[in-house]
Amino acid sequence: MLDDVRQRCNAIEECYEFMLAYAAQGLPGEGGNGGQLRQFLKRAVDALAGLAQSYGAVARDGGMGSYEPFLAVLDRDANDSLAALRMVLAQPSISSQLIDNLNASIHLRALLTDLFLIDELIKPQQVAANPAATN
Repeated sequence: MLDDVRQRCNAIEECYEFMLAYAAQGLPGEGGNGGQLRQFLKRAVDALAGLAQSYGAVARDGGMGSYEPFLAVLDRDANDSLAALRMVLAQPSISSQLIDNLNASIHLRALLTDLFLIDELIKPQQVAANPAATN
């Protein structure tokens, strides 16, 4: 389960980083790397579906403290971001401005902050699972 959460977080973070670069290009439509943009968006959509449940399993397995209230926050932020990503993916052409607006979305920013928090919470579990990775 820990690997699943890490892979999900990585897919979402990589998508966001790609979107930052895409937004900076000032493209009126998808252009040459639109297919790549859609791949990143689709990976993020897949990663968001069930994210809170995966994190809940990691928290339970790792004996983490009070995490239940946070799961509700994470689930809401993931679902809000999921709705925005799906709306963008449904467009016939995706401009840099549209992606720039998506990047600025409070929903996506809240989700990213949640993921940064999760990453810090699961680091001790990662070290315990693979002590050699700290060297």
